[in-house]
Amino acid sequence: MSHVDLSQDPDALQRIFAGLRLAEPGEPVVAEPLPGGVSSGIYRVALRSGDWCVKQALPRLKVAKEWRVPVERVFHEIEWLRTAHALVPGHVPKVVGEDRATGSFVMPMLGSDHRNWKTLLLAGEIAPGVARQAGDVLGRIHAATADRPHVAERFDTGALFHALRLEPYLEEAARVHPHVADRLLELVARTARTRRVLVHGDVSPKNILVGPQGPVLLDAECAWFGDPAFDLAFCLNHFLLKAAHRPEDAARLMLCFQGFALAYAAHVDWELAASVDARAAALLPALALARIDGKSPVEYLGATTRERVRDGALALLAAPPAMLDGLAQQWTQEFKP
Repeated sequence: MSHVDLSQDPDALQRIFAGLRLAEPGEPVVAEPLPGGVSSGIYRVALRSGDWCVKQALPRLKVAKEWRVPVERVFHEIEWLRTAHALVPGHVPKVVGEDRATGSFVMPMLGSDHRNWKTLLLAGEIAPGVARQAGDVLGRIHAATADRPHVAERFDTGALFHALRLEPYLEEAARVHPHVADRLLELVARTARTRRVLVHGDVSPKNILVGPQGPVLLDAECAWFGDPAFDLAFCLNHFLLKAAHRPEDAARLMLCFQGFALAYAAHVDWELAASVDARAAALLPALALARIDGKSPVEYLGATTRERVRDGALALLAAPPAMLDGLAQQWTQEFKP
């Protein structure tokens, strides 16, 4: 599939929206680039039929280190969105249509009453209730897809998950820190072979909008039938990083950590909840280290805080807590105001 920037291809845009009967004959279709998005071009298209969002996968991700991934991943994202929308309507956008030629899809543009959760957290607007709702949504998706052979077959995307998550995060951190490489590669292998639920792969506050009906989960390019602990740990990691960044808000951020984990655990019925908890606790310090020295470093930490997070993550890798509660307690002690 060749890549053509939709914002520079008015004919393709016209074809897509006319085909979906969203643009009237002769109505101009113009794509307005939206901010954000490391791995995709995201555009707003305002038409008489309404405001629409177009997402198009990029072949090279917008990070400093070289990171290329097949654009065909967009079709797995579309499938995840459709699957999850049926399970938790109102908490996942509806896909209106897709275009295979450009590797893009269309969904309704959510209004100004939907605010980005990462932006809220970094501004100090920290609501543990939102974290509980988000953990509940993720737990419902995992529980409804657990051990379902037809879902496993549709999301047999281990190679793509490796290219998008395990290699750029954990394996890159192993290259930077060879003294803990064995531990990191052990986590890679365990995660890769654990296949239980439909994993989103990028459950992060930047991919969650907070709206009138609660959280709305976006951006499922890493969709995979795999280890639920990855989704759990991936989101919890962001509360740890923001607690390090905003020690004055650390107590409330750790309430978010606890609330998300507890709401999620209430849905775990495909295996012992303690087993998922333990795997997530083992992954968390590796993911924290990866957000410092992997291919997608977190952008809001200053140099001193980055060093403290690196040291804290390495210490937890050397002596990992058995469960999430213990890890949270150690992190809180490390980064208390």
